[in-house]
Amino acid sequence: SYTNDQNLLDNFHKKYRRGRSAALNLVITETGADKAVAKVLPPLAGKLTGNAVRVPTPDVSLAILSLTIKKETTKDVVNGILREAALNGHLVEQIQYSISNELVSTDLVGNPCASIVDSPATIVSKDQKNVVLYVWYDNEYGYTRQVMRLAKHLADVIRLKYY
Repeated sequence: SYTNDQNLLDNFHKKYRRGRSAALNLVITETGADKAVAKVLPPLAGKLTGNAVRVPTPDVSLAILSLTIKKETTKDVVNGILREAALNGHLVEQIQYSISNELVSTDLVGNPCASIVDSPATIVSKDQKNVVLYVWYDNEYGYTRQVMRLAKHLADVIRLKYY
């Protein structure tokens, strides 16, 4: 999605591409996500790279994760692990697992989860050691919900569950 750092009309910007109309263009740009993950998970330092493409949507973004793994695997195994984490893991309210073949960005506006795994889009290479995951997130409301979750955690406040 485009951000408030981009112009809605072609205009001057210190980063030329971001000066192009956000509502009309796909814009290749950098991301600090790889560095942020490495700070939180130090064993991954130097093992991640990241890039971003800003697209002409005001909300919802898609992360494409390309993973090289040591053991051979299958799409069913990968999706099974993600499904288990979403349904029964300690991040049950943070990960949503989707089986929809028709999922698009507007379907996820207002989604409170940190990530929505698009399971039909999962790819495992023929050698079974390379995996591509497509993970959606609402970069406005979903982000705000994550900030609230963190604030509650820091304040040691636990909300009541009614389900």
